[in-house]
Amino acid sequence: MDDALAVVGDRLATELLDVTDDLAALDSSGFWAVVVPFTGRPVCARFGRVRPARPWPGRPWIGPPAGAWTTSLDRGGFERGVRTIREAIAAGDVYQVNLTRRLSAPVPPGAKVAALGAVLALGNPAPFSAVVDLPDHGVHVASASPERFLSRRGDRVWSSPIKGTAPSPEELTAKDRAENVMIVDLVRNDLGRVCDYGTVRVPSLLALERHPGLVHLVSTIEGRLRPGTGWPELLEATFPPGSVTGAPKLAALDLIERLEPAPRGVYCGAVGWVDADRRAGDLNVAIRTFWIEEGRLHLGTGGGITWGSTPEGEWAETDLKARNLLNVASGAFVPA
Repeated sequence: MDDALAVVGDRLATELLDVTDDLAALDSSGFWAVVVPFTGRPVCARFGRVRPARPWPGRPWIGPPAGAWTTSLDRGGFERGVRTIREAIAAGDVYQVNLTRRLSAPVPPGAKVAALGAVLALGNPAPFSAVVDLPDHGVHVASASPERFLSRRGDRVWSSPIKGTAPSPEELTAKDRAENVMIVDLVRNDLGRVCDYGTVRVPSLLALERHPGLVHLVSTIEGRLRPGTGWPELLEATFPPGSVTGAPKLAALDLIERLEPAPRGVYCGAVGWVDADRRAGDLNVAIRTFWIEEGRLHLGTGGGITWGSTPEGEWAETDLKARNLLNVASGAFVPA
């Protein structure tokens, strides 16, 4: 347990006390690091010591060679998946589906996920970055997520889905804007299941955000939780995040299961922190997220498919989203 740590927000959590998959623990007491995989059981880790984060003191990250990465879906398979989703949209089965693929490479000997998190903070800084390393529980996650899934302060809760990605603002399209608005409606419905009637609103729509190597469109939806609503009810209503599933959510999930050959694992789930004493927390959408499993380092990449999508364009978007991250993880980024 002494090797366990989490860097969430601007805080370093150490001295692991207990680990559970019961989300109700997040309404008890203490400071928790949280990993909710897209596929798999939640991991809630309570830590006894929390202090401001500090630079990584261990060995620097040495990643796999750039040529060592493989993909769960090659270009042909991914583009066939895009065409299948467009056929489902034409048939009226769905409006949008998020299609992803998994990139994998061998983990170098002695590699520490906290070291990867440290170099990501320099080479791909992100507002919802997180590192959770629980060696005794097989959890090794380094996230450079730009996306807020859920933030909570008392009864106030809000989400900021990202939909719409391009190398520059000028290259954003009507398809990007339509994609974003569809997910805003989905998130409004999700939050409406646990928020007081009339409190769900959209204070920001289609805001432009810049991140390393690309730009995003981001909207924010907020509401006030009904009395007695805790983290289990909130996550049951909203998980998995709408921005990484599609609409309608259940139909999109069915297509994802059919089209993606590898389970998503941590990718597209949620990572972050909960301070149960303050009834506060921040969970990201676990995109731009690396995890280590069975001796391999994984990274997911994908995008939302709409009727306006092209197979070639969607494949290019997955490359764009992964490019800088792979450079950092494979050692091409050199800190100044």
